[in-house]
Amino acid sequence: MACSTDFIAFICDVLAPLGEVRSRKMMGEYVIYVNDKCVITACNNTAFIKKLPCIAELMADAETGCAYKGAKEGYILDFHDRQKVLKVIETLWEELPFPKSKKR
Repeated sequence: MACSTDFIAFICDVLAPLGEVRSRKMMGEYVIYVNDKCVITACNNTAFIKKLPCIAELMADAETGCAYKGAKEGYILDFHDRQKVLKVIETLWEELPFPKSKKR
């Protein structure tokens, strides 16, 4: 089952205080960018983020799972605590690289 547009709009709305937020549809699922860095992979109306040491303490009680078959295990974001979500994404954003530019 693909993500609903309402779910994607909800995520983008929650993350809006962090800066420019956009989504990109990829094979029925979505990736969410904050200030040009990919921070969330959304599949089946579930938001997954990378398991990095910088957020391990913040996400210690979070569920984990794989966004799709063959994907690395990631944390599942729980949007009930929006302040925590913003802190997690802000911390994660600092550690993630900008996408590599494609040479044409």
